[in-house]
Amino acid sequence: MDGNGRWAKAKHRPRLFGHHQGVETVRDVIKMCNSIGVEHLTLFAFSSENWNRPKEEVSGLMKLFMLVLKREAKSLVKNGVRLEFIGDRSAFSSSFQQRIAQVETLTASGQGLHLIIAANYGGRWDILQAAKKMIQQANRENSVTLNESRFNTFVSTADLPDPDLFIRTGGERRISNFLLWQLAYTELYFTDVLWPDFNQDQLQLAIDDFSSRQRRFGMTSEQIKDKKNA
Repeated sequence: MDGNGRWAKAKHRPRLFGHHQGVETVRDVIKMCNSIGVEHLTLFAFSSENWNRPKEEVSGLMKLFMLVLKREAKSLVKNGVRLEFIGDRSAFSSSFQQRIAQVETLTASGQGLHLIIAANYGGRWDILQAAKKMIQQANRENSVTLNESRFNTFVSTADLPDPDLFIRTGGERRISNFLLWQLAYTELYFTDVLWPDFNQDQLQLAIDDFSSRQRRFGMTSEQIKDKKNA
């Protein structure tokens, strides 16, 4: 979700104003995804590199996270949204960690959209922590079986399917350390629209573009056609 700061700067407002407006976009996107039957939505809210931003912006973001979790919890429950956080929580304050755990527990029975928030998350961190866990288990079991399926059980999204569609707003054309393991066969969509302006119409454009693509997963077009006709 890129472009909050630039959006605010263009309006001669502080960067945090853009982040607050970005929350409104998050609400709209969640609403649409839930209504059209999207099963899983992962939002990259705060990367492990974002700690390098100005201290006042980081502090403001932490306060905004706390506010949003408090304000939106009942709405998530009402709309059947299950909330889950991925990333290294140890760097967050104890009060923030407690708030995360509370809302996760509160929404755990949600049968609608599964909303995953990546906070203090990095794709390289995810791969490294998964490798450590797999090595530890292998040592305990005195086993050296290493394969993709087993490794996949240790990443932070182990209980989720790999993403079908990756969307990045704000004009950048890179993944920026997001779900590196999981995005191997994901369709990528980049738009110049800044996140606060990424409304439901923009999301529909991304979905339409995705729907027009043929996903071959290493097969030929003819094989895909034969598989559909089988």
